[in-house]
Amino acid sequence: MASINCFIVALFILLSLSGGQAARHLLQLPNLPKPTLPPLPSIPALPQPTLPGLPTSQPSMPKPTMPPLPSLPKIPTATLPPLPSMPTLPAVPKVTLPPLSSMPSIPTIPIPTAIPSIPFLSPPPATTKP
Repeated sequence: MASINCFIVALFILLSLSGGQAARHLLQLPNLPKPTLPPLPSIPALPQPTLPGLPTSQPSMPKPTMPPLPSLPKIPTATLPPLPSMPTLPAVPKVTLPPLSSMPSIPTIPIPTAIPSIPFLSPPPATTKP
């Protein structure tokens, strides 16, 4: 796998260097005369259409006559009876509450800060002495 990577890198370097040399070679060529192109054909003038003139004022239109609107019938006004008054509510007596007892204390649980060693995750002991 490593030899393939080395080959690809070497090929990439070779192509980039040869591409630079080809560009340098193109820059060192003498200036060649530019080919002359034939002149473009001229576009013939098209005839301009004549548009009729727009009217400056609009012709007067006949005014339509509308029949008069019918009158609405008179609706009698209704009178509503007065709203009943609200009865007065009795006064609420003041209530005093007994003082709250103190909250019981919550026992604290010690949180270990060191990670205990687990015996089956440690490496096995060596069988030979160095």
